[in-house]
Amino acid sequence: MTLDIITSDTLAPIRHGFFSRRGGASSGVFAGLNCGTGSTDQTEIVQINRARVAAAMQVPPEHLTGVHQVHSSDVVTVTAPLNGDRPRADALVTSTPGIALSVLTADCQPVLFADAGAQVIGAAHAGWRGALDGVLDATVDAMVALGASRENIRAVIGPSISQRAYEVGPEFFEAFLDEDPGNGRFFAGGDGDRMQFDLPAFGLHRLRSAGIGGAEWTRHCTYSDPDRFYSYRRATHEKEADYGRLISVIRL
Repeated sequence: MTLDIITSDTLAPIRHGFFSRRGGASSGVFAGLNCGTGSTDQTEIVQINRARVAAAMQVPPEHLTGVHQVHSSDVVTVTAPLNGDRPRADALVTSTPGIALSVLTADCQPVLFADAGAQVIGAAHAGWRGALDGVLDATVDAMVALGASRENIRAVIGPSISQRAYEVGPEFFEAFLDEDPGNGRFFAGGDGDRMQFDLPAFGLHRLRSAGIGGAEWTRHCTYSDPDRFYSYRRATHEKEADYGRLISVIRL
């Protein structure tokens, strides 16, 4: 099966892709293109999947660069392939051609950034904690430090969990209100004391507040489309032992 790659005209002409689970070598609960080295999938199968992604992005596998994601606001500036080293962070930026920046997700937001004129790109993993703590804002700042212009940066949020699938409790809601009472607009009422959180809308809000030139969400829900996407929350609800990780990539 060929790879299924979602792209956006917003990031053109920069080469990029939000890869779905289709077209990979993994089986069982990981069936498809599982690119998560932290999963319990067979290491050699994950490497085959990652090599397919690298080939699609037209880079050697060792140039497919990622970080050890920890739900932080930390950003790494990459100037050369990391040779297997994965610093603890949740975003990467570069102005070096031939390095493919990647993030892994399974409900959290994968966000790809580009200032095509300045030839500066970025990639961020933004779950609710990272987004609330400022990982998207920090990625923009790191791109500006490399020569990007804030008003020329474009960002696209890829497949993420949607509001209708993201039920949260009162402590979660309070954490957002403590940060800014205006964050209440990203929640809708649910059953009892539960609420539905709109993660992509919050991500778009943070991106636009950072002053960039444009931002959009591809409007794909990871939870609601098991044939196309992995989902941590869906795997938890179905009591599966583990789950695959989607990869999103951008390169100069």
